Amino acid sequence: MKPIARTAQPSSLFRRAPALAALLFGLTLLPATQVFADEPAKAPAAATEAAPAAAAPQAPLQAALPAGNDELSSKLQALGPQATPEQIRETTRQTLTAQGAPAEKIEETLAAVDQALNPGDDLDAAAEDDGMLAGHDLSPWGMYQNADIVVKSVMIGLLLASVLTWTVWLAKSFELIRAKRRLRRELPVLKAARTLKEAGSSMNGEACISHRLVQDALEEVKLSGSVRETDGIKERVSFRLERMVAATGRQMSLGTGILATIGSTAPFVGLFGTVWGIMNSFIGIAKSQTTNLAVVAPGIAEALLATALGLVAAIPAVIIYNAFARSIAAYKAQVADASAQVLLLVSRDLDHLPAERQAPHMVKAG
Repeated sequence: MKPIARTAQPSSLFRRAPALAALLFGLTLLPATQVFADEPAKAPAAATEAAPAAAAPQAPLQAALPAGNDELSSKLQALGPQATPEQIRETTRQTLTAQGAPAEKIEETLAAVDQALNPGDDLDAAAEDDGMLAGHDLSPWGMYQNADIVVKSVMIGLLLASVLTWTVWLAKSFELIRAKRRLRRELPVLKAARTLKEAGSSMNGEACISHRLVQDALEEVKLSGSVRETDGIKERVSFRLERMVAATGRQMSLGTGILATIGSTAPFVGLFGTVWGIMNSFIGIAKSQTTNLAVVAPGIAEALLATALGLVAAIPAVIIYNAFARSIAAYKAQVADASAQVLLLVSRDLDHLPAERQAPHMVKAG
C-alpha cells in the first residue's frame, strides 16, 4: 500500500500544473487590464471638456443675432459646429431676407456676425494702428519735420515772432528802468532850485529829460526877452514843454507797436496753419481710402501744433504790451511833473523881473 501511495503524488501534481500556470499568467496581466479599463473612463471626461470649448464660440454668435428670432437661431444650430463663416453668413442673409428684414438691418446683423466669428480682427486692427502710431514721432520736433512746407513756414514765422516779442521786452524794460531811475534823481534837484538858470547849471547831459526841459524853457525866455507881456511868455513855455512831454512818450513807445501786431495777428496765422494741416489730413484720408487713426492723427497733431505756437506767440505779446502801456503812462506822468516844476521856475523868474517890463506899454490918446 505504501509504494502505491508514493507513485500517486506526482501524478496529482501534474494534473494541477495547468491551473497553476493559468493563475500565474492572470496575475501578470492584471496591471495591463486595469490600464485599459481606465481609458474609457477618461475618454468621456475629455469629451465633456471639449464640449464647452466647442459650444463657447456659439455664445457671441447668439448675442450678435436679432433678439427673438428663433427661426434664425434654429437654422444656425442645425448647421452644426462644422459650419464655415461663409455658410453662417449666407444662412443669416437668406433667413433675414425671407423674413422681409430691411437691408440696413441685414448688413448690421452680418457685421455683428462677422465680429462674433472673428473677434481677433478688431484686436489686430488696433494693434496695427498702435504700430503705425508708434512709427510716427509725435514730439514737437518730429511733428515739425513731418509737416507740410506751408505749415513749417507758419511755425517758423511764429517762433520768430515769439523771439522778437521777448527781445523787445528785454530791451524796452532796461530802457524804462533807466529812464525812471534818472528822472527820480532829477526831480529833487528841480524842486531844490530857486531859479531856472540854477536848475540848468545843476543838470548836465543831453540824456537827462529834465535838462532838456530846462534848456527849452531858457531858450523860449531868451527869444521873448524884449516882450513886456509875461503871460504870453508863460503860455509859450507851457506849450513847448507839453510838446516835449508828448515827444518823450512817443519815443519811449517805440518798439511796442510790434507787440500789438503780434498779439493780434499770431492766433490767426496759427489758425491758418491749422486749417492747412487739417486739409492735408483729409487729402491723405481720401488717397488712402481709410479712416485709420494712424493716417489721421499725425496730420491733425501737426495742425494743432501750429495753433499752439500761435497762442505761444500771441499771449505773451499781449501781456507785455499792456504792461508797457501802463509803465510808459506812468513815466509820462513823471515827465509831466518835471515839466510842471520847470514851468514853476519860469513863472518865478518872470515875477522877479523889473516892474517896467511887467507892465504893458500904454499909449496915451492925443
